[in-house]
Amino acid sequence: MRFRTTILALSLGASLSALASQAGAQEPVKVVASFSILGDMVKKIGGDHVELTTLVGPDGDAHVYEPTPSDARAVGAADVLVVNGLQFEGWLPRLVETAEFKGEEIVATTGIQPIPFAEEEEGHDHAAGEHAEAGHDDHAHEAGEAAGHEGHDHGANDPHAWQSLSNGVVYAENIVKGLAAADPDNATDYRARGDAYIGEIRAMDERVKTELAAIPEDRRKVVTSHDAFGYFAKAYDVTFIAPEGVSTEAEASAADVAKIIDQIRHDGISAVFVENISDTRLIDRIAAETDAKVGGTLYSDALSGADGPAPTYLDMFQYNIEQIVAALKTS
Repeated sequence: MRFRTTILALSLGASLSALASQAGAQEPVKVVASFSILGDMVKKIGGDHVELTTLVGPDGDAHVYEPTPSDARAVGAADVLVVNGLQFEGWLPRLVETAEFKGEEIVATTGIQPIPFAEEEEGHDHAAGEHAEAGHDDHAHEAGEAAGHEGHDHGANDPHAWQSLSNGVVYAENIVKGLAAADPDNATDYRARGDAYIGEIRAMDERVKTELAAIPEDRRKVVTSHDAFGYFAKAYDVTFIAPEGVSTEAEASAADVAKIIDQIRHDGISAVFVENISDTRLIDRIAAETDAKVGGTLYSDALSGADGPAPTYLDMFQYNIEQIVAALKTS
């Protein structure tokens, strides 16, 4: 009898201990990221400590996204909201207000020096018969003038700051800092994971610089479907020409397209790409009217799905640079 009582006491003690352990177990932090690139960064840094919801998923276009009722519920229940900032998510302020979000907001671009649109366009002329000369600033990022940057709620600055890996480091640092503040019990783990991730970003940055340094500077010219690579252009000495503006809502005029076709012919540009979030018809038309061939797809504002070539931020850079370098080497 005494033996059975002892067994019962031990069993009851174990059950109470397990219940106490479960009661003391910390719930993951509910984090909402505005789009897939930020979602991937949060996942890398937050690990199992976060329960992640990403609003604009793989291959999704954040420029024209329309939030759903489930998005409002997710934002309303979130402890942390991670956004790009620089007016990239024009639909987000209204969603936050509707959802009555009361948590902490992490703005990933905090501390980054934005590129004004005026600076990107400086030194390049799309006028018929006039082209970028050797003395022009190859860091600049060309775009169709009629696209109307400020008319698409992006303000005066280019919001695509993640397209420079040195800025990617800043994004990661801001996410580490924000998660650590929201969840101090796991701050040490966030910092350790963040440090490891930042090391990977910096290594990729060096690789991209090395790959492009092997291409003569006067051949580093690429045509893309929309104006998303200004930070890439400045960081890695590549000129990007885009018939559409910074938003995929922008439409290039016939005159803009004609000027770009003229420039492609004049400069012998053969690296022409579509983007995973863009309609291919405009680039197809430009390629059909020149000797350029569409080199493939670049990932600009969104990652691919898990079975695609760019399911993470670093995979996106690796894939894009492979595509660009291959096209430039054959130009």
